[in-house]
Amino acid sequence: MTNTNFTYTQQGDYLLPDLKLPEQPKVEIGVFGKRHLRYLERNRKILYTNLLTKGKLTAYLADIDVQAENMFDRLVMQLAEREGVTEHLKAENQMLWVKKMNSIRNRAEEIVNQEVIYS
Repeated sequence: MTNTNFTYTQQGDYLLPDLKLPEQPKVEIGVFGKRHLRYLERNRKILYTNLLTKGKLTAYLADIDVQAENMFDRLVMQLAEREGVTEHLKAENQMLWVKKMNSIRNRAEEIVNQEVIYS
């Protein structure tokens, strides 16, 4: 004989167990973490459900967000250096600098999305 400490709620003709998900830590998730969350909800439903029910989803998303943000910053810095987009260029021709930096940021974001967010 097993001792079960479950409580149940009557729903029509059925008794359903009162289940509660474990508490998740309160962590701010950035844009990359939110994108990965949408990806999990739509494309990796089993992984999403497992992380959610184990109480590990928030920590996982926070880790993904930090990894993606670090990779993005590193790529922007490396691409800007390689392409000669410097503070000197910014002082001389702001519009050209903005154009080049926007291009660099877009490419870096695509790489991060491919390598971290949607994989």
